[in-house]
Amino acid sequence: MFDVKNQRTFLRRTKYDELHQEDLFVGNRVNVFSRQLDLIGYGDQYTGNKLGSKKERTLAMIKPDAVNKMGDILQMIYDANLILTKAKMTKLTWKQAADFYTEHQTKSFFNNLVQFMTSGPVVAMELMGDEAVSVWRRILGPTDSGVARKEAPPSLRAQFGTDGTRNAGHGSDSLASAARELEFFFPSTAGHGPANTANCTDCACCVIKPHAISEALTGKILHSISAAGFEISALQMFNMDRANAEEFLEVYKGVVTEYPNMVAELCSGPCMALEIRGTDAPKTFREFCGPADPEIARHLRPSSLRALYGKTKVQNAVHCTDLPEDGVLEVQYFFKILDG
Repeated sequence: MFDVKNQRTFLRRTKYDELHQEDLFVGNRVNVFSRQLDLIGYGDQYTGNKLGSKKERTLAMIKPDAVNKMGDILQMIYDANLILTKAKMTKLTWKQAADFYTEHQTKSFFNNLVQFMTSGPVVAMELMGDEAVSVWRRILGPTDSGVARKEAPPSLRAQFGTDGTRNAGHGSDSLASAARELEFFFPSTAGHGPANTANCTDCACCVIKPHAISEALTGKILHSISAAGFEISALQMFNMDRANAEEFLEVYKGVVTEYPNMVAELCSGPCMALEIRGTDAPKTFREFCGPADPEIARHLRPSSLRALYGKTKVQNAVHCTDLPEDGVLEVQYFFKILDG
């Protein structure tokens, strides 16, 4: 690796176990020896043909009737070898939903569809992988949930949908639609997509750490949180830079010896921030996450999140609000400041 700015070799060829081939796609951010690197292109034509020829991005949306099943749906996505690269929970306004479905404007079901799509939150996601457009549509199954139950029983709509409108999910039907629909939710140029759904009251913050996301544990973790009776009232993926990670974790500086490693972990790849609501959320959710050290958690709280999904004190699957008075502040940091 060559540092262009300083005109010197930054890294000779070396073995680096933390990096995997599936991390190498344009648009991803990787960490090599705690230096953040954005992948912006292929080094040569051969590499591009080998790694990038079938790679596609598509928009997947979980509709209001299936948001409470998002953990299971994410698991289906990972099982199909697709990668989640962006995600955001939002509540569409009537105008936004009508703009999104503008091609159906003249159809008889248009008003019902818009009314349904604005009836509760949705989760918009960018999925990436080989032939992502058709793979995600195959996971969804036929548009009509009744038909899906007959023709494709394992499909998402067969399991979670009701009819042709309330059918649990949406998927772009072509690469051109995918580009337009991704731009709608995740604008690359100026402007800001639909707003997040954070309430910033009576809440705890949970952050699914980058190692858990790259190990495809996100679906299982979300499922466990919902199954335990907590409400996930906001959700968004972030790529933290080092300065943000240091600032967010500042309360641990000088308190826990792992602070530098915690910072390095939090900015090593995408993380997912959640607003968690429930009775006495910061306290009860912290108990549900378990002790910070997964080894201790497995002894004392075997069914806690860190016991189930954590590896080490730093890679312990999730961060959660530790002090009740910090719940709102931590949620605001992600959903008001970073997404501001």
